[in-house]
Amino acid sequence: MASARDIASALSDGGATPSAASASAVAEARRARRRVWRDRLATGVVRAGGFGIIATILAILVFIVAEVLPMLGGADVTLSRTDALPGAPVGAMVADELGTHVAALDDGGRVRVVRVADGQVVAERDLTGDAGLAAAQVPAGTNLLTGGTEDGRVLLLPVRWDAGYTDGQRVVTPALGDVVALDVDPARRPVLVYAAGLGPGGAAAAAQIGDDTLVVVRQTRQENQFTGEVTEAQERFSAAVPARLSRLVFDQQQRNLFGADAAGNLVWWPLSAAGIGAPQVVAAGPAITALSLLLGGRSLVVGQADGALSVWFVTPREDGSPQLARVRDFPRRAAPIAAIAPSQRDKGFLAADAQGGFGLYYSTSNRTLWSGAAPFHASALAFGPRGNAAYLAGDGRLAAYAVDNPHPEVSFEALFGRVWYEGYSQPEFVWQSSSGSDDFEPKLSLTPLLFGTLKGTVYSLLIAIPLAVFGAMYLSQFMHPRLKTVVKPAVEIMAALPSVVLGFLAGLWLAPRVQRFFPALLVMMVAFPIISLLAGLAWNALPRRWRGRLPVGTEIVAFVVFLAGGLWGAVAISPAVEGAVFGGNFQAWLLAVTGFTYDQRNAIIVGLAMGFAVIPIIFAIAEDAFSNVPRDLVSGSLALGANRWQTVTRIVLPTASPGIFSAIMVGFGRAVGETMIVLMATGNTPILDWSPFNGFRTLSANIAVEIPEAPVNGTLFRVLFLAALLLFVVTFVVNTAAELVRQRLRRRYAQL
Repeated sequence: MASARDIASALSDGGATPSAASASAVAEARRARRRVWRDRLATGVVRAGGFGIIATILAILVFIVAEVLPMLGGADVTLSRTDALPGAPVGAMVADELGTHVAALDDGGRVRVVRVADGQVVAERDLTGDAGLAAAQVPAGTNLLTGGTEDGRVLLLPVRWDAGYTDGQRVVTPALGDVVALDVDPARRPVLVYAAGLGPGGAAAAAQIGDDTLVVVRQTRQENQFTGEVTEAQERFSAAVPARLSRLVFDQQQRNLFGADAAGNLVWWPLSAAGIGAPQVVAAGPAITALSLLLGGRSLVVGQADGALSVWFVTPREDGSPQLARVRDFPRRAAPIAAIAPSQRDKGFLAADAQGGFGLYYSTSNRTLWSGAAPFHASALAFGPRGNAAYLAGDGRLAAYAVDNPHPEVSFEALFGRVWYEGYSQPEFVWQSSSGSDDFEPKLSLTPLLFGTLKGTVYSLLIAIPLAVFGAMYLSQFMHPRLKTVVKPAVEIMAALPSVVLGFLAGLWLAPRVQRFFPALLVMMVAFPIISLLAGLAWNALPRRWRGRLPVGTEIVAFVVFLAGGLWGAVAISPAVEGAVFGGNFQAWLLAVTGFTYDQRNAIIVGLAMGFAVIPIIFAIAEDAFSNVPRDLVSGSLALGANRWQTVTRIVLPTASPGIFSAIMVGFGRAVGETMIVLMATGNTPILDWSPFNGFRTLSANIAVEIPEAPVNGTLFRVLFLAALLLFVVTFVVNTAAELVRQRLRRRYAQL
């Protein structure tokens, strides 16, 4: 509001009436109030926008963490029901995939199919007749009930689960198939130790006869498609046994036979059409009480009398010969291992001990997912085909468990450590999320992806930092202002180029030409510094009166001409250099001399393409930092006798160092998060190798490649979110560290 003195002055000066002056003062007061409200509104909007950005980032972080957290939990195994199971003690069980029925083979040789919902027996068959049952087992990954009889035979009973729909609901109908009988002992002695299976070529069984003979029997059955005539053939092989065996198991293809003896030795026989190969015997420790193969038939789970659980498989030695190796151990149980049931979906398995305890384990991640006590001592175990149910039989009862085990493949070791995978000679970091076979064990190590992210960033910054920083220095301190108005916008426009276009050009245009003229690139690395020095000497050699006629900073044109000529010359002499130095073929020379292979899409291509994408960002921020150095510092330095170069390097560069450091860190963040360039300009090979001639895979590119095929809420899906979280954390840590360093540099050089 205007004061009385102001109103009086207005009346005396302008001759306005008191009412007019008062109205003007009121209007001015209203405008002032409106300005205050606008300022407050703008402040509120800015604050709301800032808090909104922070809230959005935090919401994204919370969402990513929420997707990752379910991987950190274990399995949930819950007892659903317990029912009476008639007959003798059960030696082997199989279950259907819907968890509605269980088929159990007892020690009396009788098969009973039990409905889980109410414990009723819905089907029954006598498997052995008058012979009696000496042993029983279920081959890993099958629905076969097998038994060794007291009259020297091995019987195989396929169990089918026929699914149909009744009143809109899926119904499973059990069906017991035809029994396949294999005579393994002509002397009709009881078969106490045996292995059996149905493979692509037919049925097979192996058993120890007496104390010193191993017999393998194969039976093939072929049906003529035209006549319906069935032809059966049987092969029989035998070999000496090193000791009395306690366990025998076949792999799925019946190419390998594994056995165990009471002394704690594992024995491996390779099988072929010619017969039984020479055995390999490996000491495992205490007596082996349980033995089974995991999905795929390559990993062997061994349970021992001291409660030890271990996983073994055949690995190549340094000379290429195979060996049976102990790969990993699980926590020891309190009693001898009584039974092992492998999963039909993954590398998990159940193990029960002699004191009524059992647990759920996963081989690849080396995790104990769950451990607890059963309501009775289990004589047989069965894992539901879908991995969501478990069944225990013993003491005349059947217990059904519900299993919730969503992410068994994940552990810190599996994600970031070296893991010994099937078929590998040693533990390694491997990313391989899918395969053409259901027997595949996912390899989800993020270490190669972290390494690839760092590798791509380093190679791109090696190119981008010198060019961007020195280019910004020259433009800010040496270039003529008229040229500056053209060059600076042109460089900044480079940042608008889509990364997908850069990746496309790098992968399809640049990579083949670099491969063809790589010696030229080597020549440029040596020639360009020399050419730059020669260009500078040539410019200084010009008479001063000639140079004085040209605007200051236009010497850049001469340098461009020299460098363009050097580029043309390097490409022109590339074939001659390749023939003289590299024997006419650089790729062959590289492999022969260094052992490195040259991939067309490699780290050099990514460095060039991604460096091109990062240069404008670093350049723009660094140029602003150079330009913001107070001119009085520059003028004072020049006035005291320092030349232009001394002023730039000793005054301008230290003063601008906080901004330059910020520019480099922003460029680092840009390179870390780049997706399309590394996706299109590399081979996307997740390997650990610093060689510039190999490709790599980054976290961001891996997310782009894998996320379309990842099942929602599956393990791969959540691991990709973990990769995103790692990118988030890396960017946050780097930016925080950069800000701390920048503030320290600013305080240090603030007094200049």
